[in-house]
Amino acid sequence: MFAGFCLLGLTACGGNGDAATEVTLSVLAANPAAHDGALVATEGVVRHFDDPLHYWIEDEDLNRVEVFPREEIAPHLGDMVRVIGNFEYSVTEGRRLTLESVDPLNAAD
Repeated sequence: MFAGFCLLGLTACGGNGDAATEVTLSVLAANPAAHDGALVATEGVVRHFDDPLHYWIEDEDLNRVEVFPREEIAPHLGDMVRVIGNFEYSVTEGRRLTLESVDPLNAAD
């Protein structure tokens, strides 16, 4: 039983982003299929559009990745952030990242 608790504790500690691959937004935009299903870490400024409501991060060259869940990224609107999450690419849905973590780097100008 004790071994089971130890295993559970180790499992709970996993998924903290240590295994995330550092990828720039320009790489995700240029070759999204290569990272489909991967845990990635990237940086950008949080932007949004109201109709339909969606949030994304973008770089200076306007390379973009939509970010989910909206409730977790919305408080960082206008900020430069580092995100870690599961990246998905679909021809019909585009590039999207489901957050595991978001860390503000500094306020955007």
